[in-house]
Amino acid sequence: MAHPYRTCLPPPTPWRARLGYPRLSADWCEWMAGASYNAHRAAVGAAWHLGEPALQTPVAGVPAHGHAPRAQEAPPVATLAVPTPTRLAAVLARRGIHYGWLVVAVTFITMLCAAAVRSMPGVLIRPFEAEFGWDRASISTAVALNLLLFGLMGPIVGRWMDRYGPRRVAIGAVSMLMLGALATTSMTTVWQLDLYWGLIVGMGAGGVAMVLVGSVVNRWFDQRRGLITGMLGAANSTGQIIFVPLVAWLAVNVGWRVGVLTAVTLLACVVLPLLIFVFRNQPSDVGLRRYGEGVAPTGRAAQFPAGPDSTPLRQVFRTPEFWWLATGLFVCGYTTNGLIGTHFISHAADHGIGEVTAAEVYGLMGGVNILGTIGAGMLADRVRNRNKLLVGFYLFRGISLLYLPFIQDVGMLTIFAVLYGLNWFGTAPVSQLITADVFGRRSVGTVYGFLFLGHQMGGSLAAVTGGIVHNWFGDYQMAFISAGMAGLVAAGLSWQIREHRNKLAPAPEPVPA
Repeated sequence: MAHPYRTCLPPPTPWRARLGYPRLSADWCEWMAGASYNAHRAAVGAAWHLGEPALQTPVAGVPAHGHAPRAQEAPPVATLAVPTPTRLAAVLARRGIHYGWLVVAVTFITMLCAAAVRSMPGVLIRPFEAEFGWDRASISTAVALNLLLFGLMGPIVGRWMDRYGPRRVAIGAVSMLMLGALATTSMTTVWQLDLYWGLIVGMGAGGVAMVLVGSVVNRWFDQRRGLITGMLGAANSTGQIIFVPLVAWLAVNVGWRVGVLTAVTLLACVVLPLLIFVFRNQPSDVGLRRYGEGVAPTGRAAQFPAGPDSTPLRQVFRTPEFWWLATGLFVCGYTTNGLIGTHFISHAADHGIGEVTAAEVYGLMGGVNILGTIGAGMLADRVRNRNKLLVGFYLFRGISLLYLPFIQDVGMLTIFAVLYGLNWFGTAPVSQLITADVFGRRSVGTVYGFLFLGHQMGGSLAAVTGGIVHNWFGDYQMAFISAGMAGLVAAGLSWQIREHRNKLAPAPEPVPA
């Protein structure tokens, strides 16, 4: 009996194939020909919305164009609502651009401007010493508190993002960054530095960290996740290139408060409007699906089956891979933003290198890091065993840090900046993709939040330790040597990760007696 409804479909739209939309096969049409009236009509409606040409294949009992005789028409029935792309999403789609790429761009700008605030402590240590008379250990304590709260917010904001979406969390986090940084310009005592920079800025920074990247990438993309994670991780380095030399120049020639106000203005006038009016939580908010969803996997993705969709936290904490990743990221934080990010410029100044020159070298390190981070993400999409990438990154980092104490001039410091910058952030996209594959995409925000807490605990420890070591010995030599040894240990621990051992299977059904 013929199905009583129209099957006229629009002509094919080639741009949808470029965006990764799947085609519906003729076999699927034949199967649907035997389905119930409502299910078949809903499916044809969805195919009409997607503009897929395959459903134009005639179905048994239904004319290719037109409709069945009116005598057999059925009364109207309820059908499933098909989401309609928003106007902006439709405009982008007509140009072959998935809306997810716009979300990536907004996330990049958000993290870049947030990096303007987060990268300031290393530049402002000496101006604070000169203006307020605080010792380096006291200033480092505020920085350590900032890094610790930055990490402590990871599990919290990760769970919030998994439950409520990243948009609301990011807006609140940027607002806290603005409030804390603005209040810093009026401080007069060290406890205010602890409160404004350590507490408020630290909590705000936790909402626009790599936890945000993990949530955005795994909500919006099925393909190219490694590349996009590397690109967004490079936003921190881009901010480092732009703002560290700028703030250093302003601190020396105009005043450090001008640099802080510049960062606050960017957050208020650029980032907040983009988050409010452009950023969206997930593809369904704009009537789309994830980029690449439904497309046959290729390369590395085709070699391994998909992991679990989510993993309970109790099971996560019992998994060895979680602790190997957490320990490695603890060392990552200790060796990067905790030690180098906080004390690199002061270390260079102690060796007679000007602060602006040291800031320029630090910016160069960030520029090279952009290439290294994007390259790490691309490798993570292709390499069979990602844990080997982590081993290489930690090993190279440890050797570089053991070399740093023997550098005495700008030329050698520049060579170190290039070598170290290549793997500064390379561990982040690799660790994040391993987390998503082992523990599931719906758990990546929460799980990576706990891993990022370990990262920031290492950074906080290094910030405090670096200040104390400098007060005791008058230099950072012991701190750098300890960081180099920790990098070698992290390489050994990363070798233990078995990325494909924990693909969780559903519990077996009980067998009747």
